[in-house]
Amino acid sequence: MPDAIVVGAGPNGLAAAIALARAGRSVRVLEAAATVGGGTRTAELTLPGYRHDVCSAIHPLAAGSPFLRTLPLERYGLEWIHSEAPLAHPLDGGQAVMLQRSLDGTAAGLAGDGVSYRGLFGPLVGQVDDLLGDLLGPARVPRHPLLLARFGLSAVRSAHGLATAAFGGEKARALFAGLSAHSMLPLTRPPSAAFGLVLGLLAHRYGWPVARGGSQAIADAMVSYLRSLGGEIECGRPVESIAELTNARAVLLDLSPKGLLSLAGDRLPRRYARQLSGYRFGPGVFKLDLALDGPIPWAATECACAATVHVGGTLDEIVRSEAAVWRGERSARPYVLVAQQSLIDSTRAPHGKQTVWAYCHVPNGSSIDMTDAIESQIERFAPGFRDRILARHATGPPALEAYNPNYVGGDINAGVQDLRQLFTRPVARLVPYRTPLPGVYLCSASTPPGGGVHGMCGYWAARAALRGPLW
Repeated sequence: MPDAIVVGAGPNGLAAAIALARAGRSVRVLEAAATVGGGTRTAELTLPGYRHDVCSAIHPLAAGSPFLRTLPLERYGLEWIHSEAPLAHPLDGGQAVMLQRSLDGTAAGLAGDGVSYRGLFGPLVGQVDDLLGDLLGPARVPRHPLLLARFGLSAVRSAHGLATAAFGGEKARALFAGLSAHSMLPLTRPPSAAFGLVLGLLAHRYGWPVARGGSQAIADAMVSYLRSLGGEIECGRPVESIAELTNARAVLLDLSPKGLLSLAGDRLPRRYARQLSGYRFGPGVFKLDLALDGPIPWAATECACAATVHVGGTLDEIVRSEAAVWRGERSARPYVLVAQQSLIDSTRAPHGKQTVWAYCHVPNGSSIDMTDAIESQIERFAPGFRDRILARHATGPPALEAYNPNYVGGDINAGVQDLRQLFTRPVARLVPYRTPLPGVYLCSASTPPGGGVHGMCGYWAARAALRGPLW
């Protein structure tokens, strides 16, 4: 047996395996599916020649990850591609607000709110790396306490509260609402503003790139690098019980709390098992992949300059949409995240054709078909859009969970990321990655810092394992 076994070959599982292998430990990764990747797979979901990202599509967190940035993934085939601007946010009347790599360029497009935008983001832009080092991990003594305190003054607020206090115009408010809605929290609830701040800062520091060829390229590069370190990968290798893995010194599980209970519930202390059972999952997503016979005909031409488009209208509209989801209701005008990777990556679709990746938030486990609602929202800002659709592939929460059991009820963040559960996921422990079972650790997005393709959950779990009593 190797020194360590990692169950799950998503970005966090692969990050954990790489961190252990770099420390000189022998590692084997077991993946139940036929391919590696987890949330970073790419497949032809609609028509031949149209390559769609099955889950994650745009990667500001991967580009800025303190751990992934230390890996030579470019030598193993990973190439980041940037659109002219990271993000566009259309509004009615053929207008759009742009989030640009340049802080000043973004501020210039916000009219009277430009000064306020610089005041909010400017003091932090030059210290993004230090800030990420303190934010993307478990609760601990920060290396940069003054910087973290400055960030926290705004971050602990609700997105709605911060946007209305900082900005007077609809463009700036809508831009910040779209950024903050990635939190999958009600925008009237803290710390939804933190997500908007981090994603905006990442745009200015690292952009919002796509991986050439699809998100699968991230996982493939990580696997190639792991193998160069001597690590092993076994696909098509499901694990039914923790008893199968007892010969390794350390076992790291890229699983949700539900998955851990299924694998080892009979061995866990009752109190810990009850805490896992009480872990809260958030809204799910309904995802739509489309093959088009040409680009989306946006009314605001700026939207053709960005690989990511936030479709949701004004701040108040997005607030209402996200609030409805948390009430267990269907939003008639949902906030929709749109990615048009093929505009900048010619490998994604046949010449002259386009792919579209889009999703909206829905109640956890919802079986409601949101295809028409998503398409109507895009059509609202791109008249004639529907006429260009050649094929569709829809995936609701039940199908997402079947595809990746960590997405319980379709929750791609693997658990609510509010103040109660941001750093105490999956339970409140000094070392949240360590389970009560000797040598068994959790390394999934259900541990700090939570969802996103950054590998930091795996990195911190590997560090905990390397400091464990078995080594």
